[in-house]
Amino acid sequence: QVQLVESGGGLVQSGGSLRLSCEASGLMFSTNDMGWFRQAPGKERDFVAAIRWSGSMTDYADSVKGRFTIARATAKNTAYLQMNSLKPEDTAVYYCAARTGFSTRNKYEYDYWGQGTQVTVSS
Repeated sequence: QVQLVESGGGLVQSGGSLRLSCEASGLMFSTNDMGWFRQAPGKERDFVAAIRWSGSMTDYADSVKGRFTIARATAKNTAYLQMNSLKPEDTAVYYCAARTGFSTRNKYEYDYWGQGTQVTVSS
């Protein structure tokens, strides 16, 4: 059974930082591309960042480029999202996702999802 478990969310002031973690089990983590998405209340689930299985390529939404960094530690079966210079508009539930294929911005192309972790940025 595949499980993705996110952690690291919380309440932070504008300009602060958080690091989200996504621990995977039940899948071949080393061959899965990983993505992070977020969903604010009443809005669609949007792409944030993605990383190839090898870690060799990353992709970011324009809204987070230069502030967020995606990474992975294959030995720990864990993906990370380092979030710096947080803004109130970053407030959302953050989800990690995995797929056996080229990483993509399209949420419908991911095979597995975590339960999400809440990030709240106060002004």
